[in-house]
Amino acid sequence: MRPYSPDLTPPWKKPKPVPEVPADPGLVVEEPGTGFCGAVIRCEAGTVTLEDRFGKHRVFPLEPRGFLLEGRVVTLVRPSGNAPVRPTRTASGSVAVPGARARVARAGRIYVEGRHDAELVEKVWGDDLRVEGVVVEYLEGIDDLPRIVADFAPGPDARLGILVDHLVPGTKESRIAESVTSEYALVVGHPYIDVWEAVKPASAGIPAWPRVPHGQDWKKGVCRALGWPENTGAAWQHILSRVHSYKDLEPELLGRVEELIDFVTAGGPA
Repeated sequence: MRPYSPDLTPPWKKPKPVPEVPADPGLVVEEPGTGFCGAVIRCEAGTVTLEDRFGKHRVFPLEPRGFLLEGRVVTLVRPSGNAPVRPTRTASGSVAVPGARARVARAGRIYVEGRHDAELVEKVWGDDLRVEGVVVEYLEGIDDLPRIVADFAPGPDARLGILVDHLVPGTKESRIAESVTSEYALVVGHPYIDVWEAVKPASAGIPAWPRVPHGQDWKKGVCRALGWPENTGAAWQHILSRVHSYKDLEPELLGRVEELIDFVTAGGPA
């Protein structure tokens, strides 16, 4: 007698096995039925809770083949009790992607006015920018912006975003910004004289940013008013060291940087 398997399903109709992945905190997955993508923040008996980048929570059952991980079908399982706790948020407040590699740089770019602006953006949004493949460069002043935009020649697959200090109506900065703005070049700005002011005073360890008389070098005037040595480089490094996340920055800067990242990443593939 020839033995027969009780399972008469043809091999080509049997579902292929998929990997089981522990639902560790911070793991980013997608639930394909709803398209909801988020980081694991809690895994309990039979369910997993995900949080998207906007802070919205959804609870899903731990079903076989129930999620996508980097585009691949996986089965989430409860992690072991000694699983390491991973951060679920980047410094900018978006969902962290553990183990993510930097994306190939896009043709699009974000320009900021100076080195201090670039260092602040890198510290708070660096993880997001690497995942999105966005490179940040600095202008060393806004006067060269028309030439830089002309040389860059922004287009549908190479958008250009520019962050400008002290962008208020009627200023030289606003006139230059208007002259280069187009469908594929977006200029936004914050109202502060310098990006130093975009750091919350409490985070910088001071009661308030001092008023500097018109005509004086603003950064040196700040140092004098606060009793700091007039070494603006050292002063900035002290300020930057006090910035740990988006919570240390004023909303007028936060919104503009997020706007630029969204604008540049809407410009086609990397």
